[in-house]
Amino acid sequence: MPGAGLLDTLLARCSFPERGAAVACGVSGGADSLALLALARAAGCDVTALHVDHGLRPGSDREAQVVASAAERFGAAWRSVRVLVEPGPNLEARARAVRRAALPPDVLLGHTADDQAETVLLNLLRGAGLDGLSGFRPQQHPIRRLRRAETHALCAELGLAPVHDPSNADPRHRRNRVRHDLLPLLDAVAERDVAAVLARQADVLRDDAELLDLLASALDPTDAKALALAPEPLARRAVRTWLRSGAELHPPDAAAVARVLRVARGEARACDVGGGLEVRRQRGVLRLVSASVAPRLPCGDGG
Repeated sequence: MPGAGLLDTLLARCSFPERGAAVACGVSGGADSLALLALARAAGCDVTALHVDHGLRPGSDREAQVVASAAERFGAAWRSVRVLVEPGPNLEARARAVRRAALPPDVLLGHTADDQAETVLLNLLRGAGLDGLSGFRPQQHPIRRLRRAETHALCAELGLAPVHDPSNADPRHRRNRVRHDLLPLLDAVAERDVAAVLARQADVLRDDAELLDLLASALDPTDAKALALAPEPLARRAVRTWLRSGAELHPPDAAAVARVLRVARGEARACDVGGGLEVRRQRGVLRLVSASVAPRLPCGDGG
């Protein structure tokens, strides 16, 4: 196969499942996802390439044919799913949400170290904590240690013609501003490749986050006394996990977690945590309840 030398070199830095494993790969037809497809097959995986057509650009059906041709060449199955994204504000975010809903939860994605660096910076700008600065999940991102330039080089050596998405240059999207403006500026200030630094830091922080998760799992977040006495980093993490799993909420913000800890310490009887829910303390136990039906407590916190 043309490019087999580069293919083998890059594959050594990937983290695909064992040979013969059945995997689904999200393949848009861009260079990163085509490289993902080629590398997954080189790793011996039984691959189904999944293409999501948003219908947002003229000729989007031709992109599906690029994916079909690549899948046939590498001996992979393939399927294209057409989805509807209504026009309006926040188009990029809504298209991403629709795409995720159309793909299986364990789909492999062609995100590189450059994407990881951009994600870390975007999460930092949003005020994310440790989890956000850990970037994306490694299980779904087997080529996360490769660089974008390497996936383009692999496509060139394999004779693949990736789809060009013009929205990747649109400055209205914040990720593009980070990619084209912020990261080059940081490189110039630091006089080094900042994307590589950020990607490595994300791996380190993810290890730290997993250790905190393990330690926090021993803490009962509904036990007000135990929560109040626990080291605050563990208490915060236990509360955050509880709120997400108990009501399938988006990750709660730091202010909501802090309010719950005030309730645990007896400084308040109840607090809002978003989504029409409250955390209330009764006889030393924290309960997550609907704000509309939460009973009124008598004077004192009952705890």
